[in-house]
Amino acid sequence: MKFYCSYFMLLCMIFNVSCTTTKYVTYEEDAPGTEIGNLSQDLKIDPAEDPETSFKFIQKMNSIIRMRQIDGLLTVGEVVDREQLCHRSPQCLITFDVVAFSKEKFQLIHVEIEVKDINDHSPQFTRNETHLDISENAILNSRFPLDVAVDHDVGVNYVQSYHISHTNHFVVEVSTREDGEKSAELVLIKTLDRETEEFYTIEVTATDGGTPAKSGSTTVYIRVLDFNDNSPTFEHKSLKVELSEDSPVSSRVLKVHAFDPDAGINGEVVYGFVEGSPSEVTRVFQIDLITGEVTLKDSVDYETKKSYELHIQASNLGANSVSSSCRAIVDIVDVNDNAPEISIKPMTSTSDGVAFITESAAEESFVALISTSDADSGPNGYVRTRLEGHEHFKLQQAYSDTFMIVTTTTLDREAIPEYNLTVISEDLGTPPFKTVKHYTIRITDENDNAPMFSKASYDVSVIENNIPGSYMTMVVARDLDVGKNGKVSYSLIDSKTADGSPISTFVSIDPHSGSLYTLRSFNFETLNEVEFAVKASDKGFPPLSSTTLIQLRVVDENDNFPYFTYPVLRNNSADVPIPFNAHSGYLALRLTAQDEDSGVNSELNFHILEDDAKRFSIDENSGEIVLKRKLTASYGDVLQITISVVDNGRQPLSSTATVRFVVTDTGAQEDQVVILLRSKNEETLEFDVWTALIIGFAGCCVLLLAAIIILTLTCTIKQRRRNFARDGMYGSTPLSKNNPVGSNIYSGPNAFLRNEGDSMQPLYEDKSLDFEEKLFLPCKPFEQTFLWRDEKYCLERSGTSNTDQQSVKDSGKGDSDFNDSDSDISGAALKRDLTTFQPLARVQFNTAGDWKSKAHVIQTRNMHVPPGSAYTIGFVPVYNTTHVSSHSWRESHSKTNMLNTQRPVQTFSRTGTLPSYSAHQTRRGTTGVEEQTETVKDAFLASASSEDATTF
Repeated sequence: MKFYCSYFMLLCMIFNVSCTTTKYVTYEEDAPGTEIGNLSQDLKIDPAEDPETSFKFIQKMNSIIRMRQIDGLLTVGEVVDREQLCHRSPQCLITFDVVAFSKEKFQLIHVEIEVKDINDHSPQFTRNETHLDISENAILNSRFPLDVAVDHDVGVNYVQSYHISHTNHFVVEVSTREDGEKSAELVLIKTLDRETEEFYTIEVTATDGGTPAKSGSTTVYIRVLDFNDNSPTFEHKSLKVELSEDSPVSSRVLKVHAFDPDAGINGEVVYGFVEGSPSEVTRVFQIDLITGEVTLKDSVDYETKKSYELHIQASNLGANSVSSSCRAIVDIVDVNDNAPEISIKPMTSTSDGVAFITESAAEESFVALISTSDADSGPNGYVRTRLEGHEHFKLQQAYSDTFMIVTTTTLDREAIPEYNLTVISEDLGTPPFKTVKHYTIRITDENDNAPMFSKASYDVSVIENNIPGSYMTMVVARDLDVGKNGKVSYSLIDSKTADGSPISTFVSIDPHSGSLYTLRSFNFETLNEVEFAVKASDKGFPPLSSTTLIQLRVVDENDNFPYFTYPVLRNNSADVPIPFNAHSGYLALRLTAQDEDSGVNSELNFHILEDDAKRFSIDENSGEIVLKRKLTASYGDVLQITISVVDNGRQPLSSTATVRFVVTDTGAQEDQVVILLRSKNEETLEFDVWTALIIGFAGCCVLLLAAIIILTLTCTIKQRRRNFARDGMYGSTPLSKNNPVGSNIYSGPNAFLRNEGDSMQPLYEDKSLDFEEKLFLPCKPFEQTFLWRDEKYCLERSGTSNTDQQSVKDSGKGDSDFNDSDSDISGAALKRDLTTFQPLARVQFNTAGDWKSKAHVIQTRNMHVPPGSAYTIGFVPVYNTTHVSSHSWRESHSKTNMLNTQRPVQTFSRTGTLPSYSAHQTRRGTTGVEEQTETVKDAFLASASSEDATTF
């Protein structure tokens, strides 16, 4: 009867990932469909409580085991042959891992199914018959090994005993080898006598422990040989040696030695493996016939076979030689010759080396299973494993040498779509072996991002009278998800306009591109603004969406003609009564009109198109029609005019009408409104306030610009004058102190003009000026004087202290300046501060010898001048120079010196008493200045009349 048993063991519970190991038992040869176990029942997971409960394999499974996804029922998929699946392994396990998902929690289940052996194989000997030669003088208890019976079953179903057919000379003894197999030997229990019985036939039977038991047999043919004095004898009947698995081929394993006391060839011993030795022994080892040395014929591997049992026989070369045997056990010693192996089993994967996990997975979610193994034993097989690459993942031990990769935080595919991790396993051998495996974890997308519009609202304008189907605008929404979760489609949200019409009858939207189109021609006068919403949805499950507001404004177009609302027209004309005694300015009619358009398209102007007698005028804005002249009988009974109303659209539209004013006998009312006639063309120039402000601002800017220009020119002129005042027509040569009496201001020992080589010391240097300028003043300050110029000469006045004082302006009576009745100077107020100056001139001299002077601004300073100071007047001819500087004056002066050799220089000077300052205070008018100037001029002309003004 087939049956199954199951039991499970909870190993660990890790937050959202629990790790469980469940063990089941089944038997080989079970029929397909045989139930092995139910994971949901054993783990107490009720699928009815969560319809989304599921079980699935982590790794790809063969068809031996099947599992129902909804509840984890495990069944046999196909007949299991344990011997083929696990060979001679004492324990045969089918292991795999399952992920159970229930109640938003992943559970890792490690399943171990042990396949139990059934006694389906009988013991078998390698040979059906064996021939054995035994000397008649063989001692009692001599042992002769038999072939080992092979049984593919394991455990109790393996060979348990050996039996032989009835004989009085031999018995069989069974022993267990190092590898757990049982071997049999014939033991001689009675002396043999060749003369009595030369041949023996013994049947050996091997029986297993199965139920029912199965057996196998072989026949042993024994021949009794004639007596041989001695047979080889081994020093050790049993040997045990160790062999490192990394030993090279031809390495010495062991050496046996057997002794035979006979002489000659009867004492020569040869060695070999016992006939019938296993093929794996003869393949791996070889023995030297003469020396008995066993060497390695082929490499050994501890992980393949851990021990070998050798049966070595020794025999001499004599006739009827009887061989003897010994047993040698070779244990293979493990070395660290295997690197750790890493096997990664992702929870969900479609390719090697890549695991997938959803971005919606919670913290501590299971990602992949890592199994490590090392074929070595002991410390060489102990493995340490670690994970490197990113802090969002870590290793958690599941069972034995198996680990889980779990998350340490929530994941976001939009932030990090892929992780590259490194798994490192290292054993504890010397030297240690390390295995590195790179692994990729890709985050699968979840529909966790709704499409987002680039704008919260869109302002769209469309001109009325548009063509239906015309493009308006495009709305764009972006979804950060990928695949179907990021594929966006657009739709209109159902709504209605102000008149109750569905919005879908006005506009349409392309579901793929988001382009908006008109479905009808809009009329501004009917509908000037529409608001509707557009929704963007993705294709995820469940779908996410967002909306944006579209504000559609219809732009007015001048498509409506204005029309008169008063007077009421019939056949495009109207009759309006007018009193017979209407005076000039009489308000005959006030027109009103309307335009269905808006803005400038609805702004109306009125005009009179036809008025032959020019009797009426109209206000364009108000539409008021007034009588220009008093109504008389000569005008007739009917006054007809043609009027029009025009809008202000880009392409103006207008309407016309005919108005007939019918003269009535009714007089004008006293309170009749009288309109004052306006100026030319019956219009008044109306200034816009903003226009006036702009004009005023522009005027101020012009004035400011003019002031800046004037200021700039003034500063430039002053600067030039300062520069000229610093250099002067005499260059930088300082002026010397004037001679008190009769000194020449141009020549002589104390003249102003001297040769460049002469040293002249300044009388006074003013260091208070900002620019470099030396001002030469006399020792005593002098009174303010004036500069007189004409076309040929310039007058220079300088103050000096002189007791011989003469008046420049003489009345002719011989009086002094204090007593002269014409003098402007009095003795009073001479203690005031006066202004002095140092005159400089800019003049031109043409080739004709004319002297021309130009005005020059004179720098002055305020000085205190006591009364009685003397003065000196000098007249200096000035050469024509465009730019007067120190250098240019020297050149002119050198030319002048050449002229002086031909003609003496004429200088003019005069000394007199400075007038009183009080006269200037009492006569500050232009008259006093002019009189004094004329006096100086007359004196100059009188003195210079006898000299040639062109000689210098």
